[in-house]
Amino acid sequence: MSSPELSGAALPLRVAVVGAGPAGIYAADILTKAVEPGEVSIDLFERLPAPYGLVRYGVAPDHPRIKGIISALREVLDRGDIRYFGNVDYGADITLEDLQRHYHAVIFATGAIRDAALDIPGIELPGSYGAADFVNWFDGHPDVPREWPLTASSVAVIGNGNVALDVSRMLAKHADDLLPTEIPANVYAGLKASPVTDVHVFGRRGPAQVKFTPLELRELGEVRDVDMVLYEEDFIQDEASREAIAANKQLLVIDRVLTQWRERQAAREAGELPEAGRRLHLHFYARPVEVLPRSTDAGPAVGALRYERMAPDGRGGVVGTGEYREVEVQALYRAVGYFGSPLPGVPFDELRGVIRNEEGRVVDEEGAPIRGLYATGWIKRGPVGLIGHTKSDASETVRHLLEDSERWWSPAQPEEDRIPALLQERGVAYTTIEGWWRLDAHELALGEAEGRTRIKVVPREDMIAISRNEP
Repeated sequence: MSSPELSGAALPLRVAVVGAGPAGIYAADILTKAVEPGEVSIDLFERLPAPYGLVRYGVAPDHPRIKGIISALREVLDRGDIRYFGNVDYGADITLEDLQRHYHAVIFATGAIRDAALDIPGIELPGSYGAADFVNWFDGHPDVPREWPLTASSVAVIGNGNVALDVSRMLAKHADDLLPTEIPANVYAGLKASPVTDVHVFGRRGPAQVKFTPLELRELGEVRDVDMVLYEEDFIQDEASREAIAANKQLLVIDRVLTQWRERQAAREAGELPEAGRRLHLHFYARPVEVLPRSTDAGPAVGALRYERMAPDGRGGVVGTGEYREVEVQALYRAVGYFGSPLPGVPFDELRGVIRNEEGRVVDEEGAPIRGLYATGWIKRGPVGLIGHTKSDASETVRHLLEDSERWWSPAQPEEDRIPALLQERGVAYTTIEGWWRLDAHELALGEAEGRTRIKVVPREDMIAISRNEP
């Protein structure tokens, strides 16, 4: 029996999903389950040869819980009722006009992979990096250079979210402790040679206003041969901070973890505990105002971070004190958020870094829905929230798509075989789900040979050749 939303519509409903990260895969899965078998045909397009998006390329390799998310995503793709086309770049290999010709609607789930800007003087100096680029490097993204300039002994990380903690932990952690993970060989070699001794993390607000989760914070304190360094002046709480901690279980846990670290630090300073070879400093109430240069043979480069000391305002916010301090560093990473990228033919909000939309319906500048276009995930709502938010996002978008049969396109060529023929005609070396199985098995075999779970294949051309079973 046909779903009420599809009654009277030409079947099967053909939908393209652009982006094979969690947002795209969840949207495809929810749409498949929302209608009767045979009523929908979904094609999933991904710019990279491998699926899973930021779960594969945006999370530190020492997060074992991510494997559970990948397992759930793989179950969806392995069912065989959603086609996967990897190594297909929307706007280049396939266009909006193509999608209008072959589908009734398209859901964009391209995420947010760029670093948000931090507009302070000196941020452009050599040695200043975006956290997203560094994460891509240590996760073996095929489109970033194989080498990373890890030459600094003292490093600044700006931000108080989970990405800032991931970056800080990867910088401070000894490379040998990452060998049980799927870290690529070039990343291990780079981290192994790093001379880092001190990583400084700067957040504008106080310990009761942080954006990271308790689990991420705990992982910092479990890193071998790394001391956590905190500053007592950051723990003079105002009433708003005390109320926030009492009312929020996550903040309560974070407060307990930080208290334990302070106790451990006091014991270390008293000579009761040995000192580690590396240190990770947490600076709260520190608003970055300028990156100061130092002279090198190659010219000016990052030399110090200048920040203003902030203070609680009594309402859960902060105010400037007018006191400025400097910490010498030779490299700096900004982890102040991700930002979406515009897509050809799709309205884009340049201020928020998202596709213009209302609850997943893509809209024009006047707010009117545009026929056949939908969005989900971070490109819909911005880079906030976890997997649960991604699922609810996808459900909302799919619900509107199914309600909008009068707004679908009328594809001239909806036949499924048109897409492979189109890509072959254009010389696109696309990969399939069977190709991903081959690449996945190859990476697992590489890891097994060295007593590890997996070793990622990094070069794009190698990923494609393995996936397509080419020499």
